[in-house]
Order: sequence, then C-alpha cells, then structure tokens
Amino acid sequence: MVTQERILEVLRTIDDPEMPISIVDLGIVERVGVERTVVGASVDIEILPTFVGCPALGMIENEVTEKVSDLDGVERVKVRFVFEPPWSVDRISDEGRQSLAALGVTVPQRCGDQPLVQVGVSVACPFCESTQTHMVSPFGPTRCRSIHYCEACRNSFEQMKRVGGA
Repeated sequence: MVTQERILEVLRTIDDPEMPISIVDLGIVERVGVERTVVGASVDIEILPTFVGCPALGMIENEVTEKVSDLDGVERVKVRFVFEPPWSVDRISDEGRQSLAALGVTVPQRCGDQPLVQVGVSVACPFCESTQTHMVSPFGPTRCRSIHYCEACRNSFEQMKRVGGA
C-alpha cells in the first residue's frame, strides 16, 4: 500500500541537482498527500523552491514524478511548486547540515530574523572550525550560496544564504 512514509523514503533518495543533499533534508518538501482511488493511489507533492525561478525545478519535478510513479500502487503523481511559507535555511535538517558541512558548505544557525547575507560576520570554517574567516563574495555557484575564505587553514568554502524566516 502506498503511504506518505513510503513516499518520503523515496524522496529522501533524490538529491537537489545543485547540492549534495536530499530534497527532504533540504526542507523543500512541503506536503505529501495520498488519495486512494479505485485503481491505486493519487499522489500530490508540494515543493517549496529555495528561490523563485530556481533553474533546477524542472529536474526536481521530473525525478520526483519518475521515482514516485515507480512505486507499486501509484496511479498518478502531481508535483506542484508553492511559495508559502517562504523557504528558509532553518528548514534544513540536522542530517542535511552535517552532510553539507562535510562537503565544505556551512549553514547559518537556526534563527529566522537574521539578514540574507551578514557582511562582517565570521562564519566557522567547516574544515578546521576556525572563525578567522571572511566573505569573499556574496555570490556563489548558486543563488543560495556565498563564498568564504578561512585564514587558518587557507580553504575556501561556501555558506548557504538566509533567504527568509521560518
């Protein structure tokens, strides 16, 4: 039988195309609905983009539709993008934060009232934990990340930007 828990298990296997983190741990899965039908289940999934106009949305929609459709008993999958509530880094799970840090991407602590980019605030380096860091650029490889540099270990790293409150 198709259940919300089984669908979430499948969604946990889908990484964001721009970052090595599952869409569930990233916090963009807003709602999973399952409605029983005569021939199976109709599944509605709401995805909360990190940014309006994110170029990865089509890829996410296709992979979600494909993988959830492969579940036995699923008749139809509908993916819908919603923008309320606004996505925030506060939605990233603890496991997601740890996996991102292991790859050199830090995430601001949970606190919904911080500005989008904090200029002049030191961020702990994910490699050596030093706070002798500075922002190199508020613009990273994706719209939701900035570039920082650690003076202690001389590594560059990325930080997720705060893009709204939780």
